[in-house]
Amino acid sequence: MRKSGAIRTAAATVVCGALAMSLTGCGGSGHPRAKGGGNGGAGGTAAAPHGTAPDRVPGIGDRLWRQVPAATRQVVAVYGAGPNSPDATVRLFTRQGSGWHQERSWPAHNGRNGWTADHHEGDQRTPVGVFTLSDAGGVLADPGARLPYTRSASFQAPHSWNKNSWHDFDYVIAIDHNRVRGTSPEDPTRPEGQHKGGSIWLHMDHGSGTSACVSQSEDAMRYLLRTLDPRLHPVVVMGDARDLAA
Repeated sequence: MRKSGAIRTAAATVVCGALAMSLTGCGGSGHPRAKGGGNGGAGGTAAAPHGTAPDRVPGIGDRLWRQVPAATRQVVAVYGAGPNSPDATVRLFTRQGSGWHQERSWPAHNGRNGWTADHHEGDQRTPVGVFTLSDAGGVLADPGARLPYTRSASFQAPHSWNKNSWHDFDYVIAIDHNRVRGTSPEDPTRPEGQHKGGSIWLHMDHGSGTSACVSQSEDAMRYLLRTLDPRLHPVVVMGDARDLAA
């Protein structure tokens, strides 16, 4: 078993690694050419009574909230602007006592075609649901991550992609959709089959929708890496804001 926050060694074969990333990174389909974009839409519900914290993350309805593990004390909530929109807002919540407190909020992007409850390889949509967050990595040195962090040059996005996307994988956090927990985000194993997609990550933003990942600024990624703590059982709850509230 690896210690929390330990840096795992990884092969740094740039040429082969870059080729693998072009096949498996961010949903397995590569990134689109950047076409602009916008800041994310807001999600949430009415505020709790003055002086109290809500007993669940705002904007998350019963259907998904029941899937959040009882031990979870950190939630990354991704509120999509619309079912077919690539724009989103990421908010980090921490449980303190019986209430949930928002720590940070950032504009973000999701799949260029929006969201889906039945993600498949190449659909350019981000899967809706509740997923654990177990492993991290990237091209850059560990910024002080609490999650196990794999640094490797093989995360480098191919330079055949639009230049805006070259730094997408400088920092990544694996979303545990169709992957093996406790491995590098680059691990290509797909327990549910290749057709169900994989390599769904939180990663750095290039200004427009992704292949299936959720992207935000470098500052946001550094904050999440330094804050998400495996002892607090972090999860991401993500989807179109209206679907999240169901």
